[in-house]
Amino acid sequence: MKKKHLLPICLLVSLCMACSKKEGAKTPVVPPPAIAKDEYINPVFTPILADPSVIKAPGTNAFYAYGTEDDWGDGHGTHLIAVVKSTNLTSWNYLNDAFVTKPNWKANGFIWAPDVNYIDGKYYMYYAYSIWADPNPGIGLAIADKPEGPFSDQGKMFLSSEIGVANAIDPFYINDGNKKYLFFGSYSSAANNGTWGVELSADGKSVPDFTKKINVAAGDFEGVMIHKRGIYYYFFGSKNNCCDGAASVYQVRVGRSINLMGPYLDKDGHDLKTRGNGTLLIERNTRYAGPGHNARLMQDDAGTDWFLYHAIDRGNPLVSSGANRRALMLDKLTWNNDWPEIKGGTPSISAQKAPVFNDH
Repeated sequence: MKKKHLLPICLLVSLCMACSKKEGAKTPVVPPPAIAKDEYINPVFTPILADPSVIKAPGTNAFYAYGTEDDWGDGHGTHLIAVVKSTNLTSWNYLNDAFVTKPNWKANGFIWAPDVNYIDGKYYMYYAYSIWADPNPGIGLAIADKPEGPFSDQGKMFLSSEIGVANAIDPFYINDGNKKYLFFGSYSSAANNGTWGVELSADGKSVPDFTKKINVAAGDFEGVMIHKRGIYYYFFGSKNNCCDGAASVYQVRVGRSINLMGPYLDKDGHDLKTRGNGTLLIERNTRYAGPGHNARLMQDDAGTDWFLYHAIDRGNPLVSSGANRRALMLDKLTWNNDWPEIKGGTPSISAQKAPVFNDH
């Protein structure tokens, strides 16, 4: 009986295959994962928005994010601090670059790690000016009337040689007790390494006394962000390699202090001024490498804190220019016994509940 039906079946299969070829059948397109209206999935902006700074424009429902100078491989060359906009933290649109031309106070360098703040009715951008392994990088300031710019460069704040700190990049501004401060610093094994803080002038445009800087963390940290919550100041800093594609092992570690200038201690009571310390907050997983260099925490209308940072898709780590595809990421941050936590301690991969904004 089986042999009797073999020929008709073979003919039927052949006819079906012929019809498919004749009609030019295509491989079915796999639809993207279904995401509910109140959900999102990482990344929230591609291809690149490295070392992000995020601000909510006063009096509006709009968030603006800014990223390190990079060539996205889109044929437009390097973006001189890309500016992107969102009203919900999950959907971002590119607007323009913050700078029309590169600042000229340094002969050679890239504009890295912008930190944008609303100060005295204007938008102040503190930024690093550096090349890889730069012996004398520095930090500059640009100011704009609008969050999207254009930003007008005000020149340098200081060079590493002037402030007396090795690898003085990655600025972070904070206003505390009606005084303005700038934190900065990055990887170095020099004697004057580490993350430091210094008081700024009343207008935030200069450092009155370079000698009054204070060391708050060792030289195995970079990308500092300090967040005040309750009685504590929380130090968020990135460690390890940011930019080795799928092999990147960047991560964020934290400490806290009851004083802005420290000492910052991790959960085990170890001072961040000693190398190797810091409580782990987020690290790589099977999907994303190098999560780190986070922005300020953003809070939604439900009072939830959100953590924005960059990470690299291990399956698609580079853009056509060869730059690391450090995309903008978003994850919920919770507090446990006055310590910050991210679910699983790694970037989320599946769909997550989105931030809540009542006016949307």
